[in-house]
Amino acid sequence: MTGLATAPAPPRRGGLLRHREFRLLWTAQTVSSVGSNVTTVALPLVAVAVLDASTFQVAVLTAAAWLPWLLLGLPAGAWVDRLPRRPLMISCDVVSALLFLSVPAAAAAGMLTVGHLLAVALGAGLARVFFETADQVYLPVILRPADLPEGNAKLQATQTASYVVGPGLAGLIAQAVGAVAALLLDALTFLVSAVGIARIRTREPRPAPTGPGRSLRREIADGLRFVARDPYLRVLTLFGAASNIGLVGYQAVLVVFLVRDVRLAPGVVGLLVAAMSLGGVVGALLATTVGRRLGTARAMLLAAVLTGPPALLIPLADPGPALLWPAVGGVLISLGVAVGNVLKGSFRQTYAPHHLLGRVTVSMQLLNYGTIPVAALLAGALGSAYGARTAVLAMTCWLAATPLILLIGPLRRRRDLPAAPGT
Repeated sequence: MTGLATAPAPPRRGGLLRHREFRLLWTAQTVSSVGSNVTTVALPLVAVAVLDASTFQVAVLTAAAWLPWLLLGLPAGAWVDRLPRRPLMISCDVVSALLFLSVPAAAAAGMLTVGHLLAVALGAGLARVFFETADQVYLPVILRPADLPEGNAKLQATQTASYVVGPGLAGLIAQAVGAVAALLLDALTFLVSAVGIARIRTREPRPAPTGPGRSLRREIADGLRFVARDPYLRVLTLFGAASNIGLVGYQAVLVVFLVRDVRLAPGVVGLLVAAMSLGGVVGALLATTVGRRLGTARAMLLAAVLTGPPALLIPLADPGPALLWPAVGGVLISLGVAVGNVLKGSFRQTYAPHHLLGRVTVSMQLLNYGTIPVAALLAGALGSAYGARTAVLAMTCWLAATPLILLIGPLRRRRDLPAAPGT
């Protein structure tokens, strides 16, 4: 059996909330996302507050977490298309939990170093490459194509909500008992995620067998070729790569900027980062409605506009009322990112042939995520040379200009994204 499994149809009332397999996957991802977003604030806080790391060292932590996408993203996509996805996702969760448990263990033994944090960030990033790629391919296994937009919207909504809950928790825990303790929560969430995924009962179809003479290199090339030749996937990939340079670039030094330039306490940093993510919750909840009423192509353009120019408000942060500027800018950015992610994810899952989906996903992510380590290192270098505020300003100016990229592709001429290549 090599075709796509027919997922059980959820009852009409309650939609996917009544779909047991989706609920388990949704719950697992939600818990894991909360923990991961605790780490986005807790790990830099450990580096700054416990180890007195420099601005560049903190930026390198972000780079290390995303570097595996650049180094192993393409072969990971081909491997995921060959392997059972559910066991792979469980293994990634367990590995991540052990990595994050090692930080408080090393701290308790007095052996924690910046190098240890870098190793943890790199290892967890590698597990994330395989987990996220497998997850993109696994969702269409348990859901029908017609249910994918609702499923992606729900997953994106809770993932975006975790951007609010996670940093807030990290700041509060760091304020109360120290940033190292916050990483214990992250480890626990990965274990909960592994248990949830293990309870899914839907039988996964056996991955398609590799044909005679089908080398890993040729399979990787198939995915790259499909993305490079398709006018929609190609422009969405370029936009994602360019916008991530600005988005992750300013985020890589944001904690340093808020702690050392704006002089905020760790608890306030966590709450502000959480507030900046509130728009993403709204965006994920409204994405399918906006796509249906405006058209999915037009909604993608609107999401890009919200992601770009509002970023210019971030570097205006200062103590007191001026903290409203980064909060408003962050809300609009996260709103646009959430709408765009829901629409792009659903489009890719239904548009690309399923046997190529893993390779198509990582081919797009190679550029989308591969630019992130470069952006983090660039922001760190700018911050070290000219100050964190200047680095944030440079990255947000770049982000503000990126929506122009979508105008060079076919999206501007369409109301909706196509259902299949060539349509």
